[in-house]
Amino acid sequence: MSLSTLSATYLPVVEAELQHQVERLNEPLYAPFHEMLTYHMGWTGEGAGPEATGKRIRPLLVLLTCDASKGDWLCATPAAAAIELIHNFSLVHDDIQDNSDKRRGRPTVWKIWGMPIGINVGDALFVIAHQALFDLSKHHSPETVLQAGRIFHQACLDLTKGQYLDLSYETRTDLQESDYWAMIAGKTAALISASTQIGALLGGSSPDLQEAYRDFGHYLGLAFQIQDDILGIWGNEALTGKSAASDLLEGKKSLPVLYGLRHGGLFAKRWLEGPIYPEEVAALAEELAREGARLKAQEAADRMTELALQSLRRADPQGEAGEALFELAGRLLGRQS
Repeated sequence: MSLSTLSATYLPVVEAELQHQVERLNEPLYAPFHEMLTYHMGWTGEGAGPEATGKRIRPLLVLLTCDASKGDWLCATPAAAAIELIHNFSLVHDDIQDNSDKRRGRPTVWKIWGMPIGINVGDALFVIAHQALFDLSKHHSPETVLQAGRIFHQACLDLTKGQYLDLSYETRTDLQESDYWAMIAGKTAALISASTQIGALLGGSSPDLQEAYRDFGHYLGLAFQIQDDILGIWGNEALTGKSAASDLLEGKKSLPVLYGLRHGGLFAKRWLEGPIYPEEVAALAEELAREGARLKAQEAADRMTELALQSLRRADPQGEAGEALFELAGRLLGRQS
């Protein structure tokens, strides 16, 4: 019960902090601009509510890690907000770059207000995230805030590096597994590892334990992305909320697809011929599994899962928050949606 109890305590505080940070734009002249941010964050507009806000996993990791390091989690809420705002900045820009019409079941910002405005909304979230991080100075030393900033800025740069690789891979047919690991290390794992490392820093952990927490977040992010790849092809649509056909239709170079291409069988032959059509998806997914890609991807996820749990044990998280970290890791790593 540790996770549900602590989540019920932490998440309303995180939500209030996020709204406080976004309030920077709430002036009469900029009211429509402010509304665009509150819409994307899931607070306003048709369909607003828990389904539209997302699960707030990254800020939860910041606060759990801080608490498990015997720090005051309340004093870490600006960092939790900063991490979540950067995550949402990346989502707004991803939707534009991927030409995605929907996000969490609702029209995306750029689809409603246009691409130029959408880019500006993402930029505003990026800037507000950095402003939020500076609010750590109310409770932490300048040295600690500076170190948190270094971790945060490196994660932002790694996000852009991962996104560059993801976009550049779209037209390449010579990708190797090593290319995939480099891409998801930036696109997915960087912000999760920053969440756990910053939480440990703000909790007062030693440098060795901060590194262990960083490694935990890194491997957790890798395992999470591989699980997402598996669900993106073979997931239950009723559980995942998105069509299992989408990844194959969009031509994503996910880990199972790379395994299939390397195998050089029927799947690879059809993939290299051109775009996949909806009526082909079920048969191609079945063929990909028959060629062993699903099993190999699951084995890779299991390896990253074990490395994540080893790192978390090395970090030795304390108290109820420590128990909750193991529980959260188990849920994320064993998820079906």
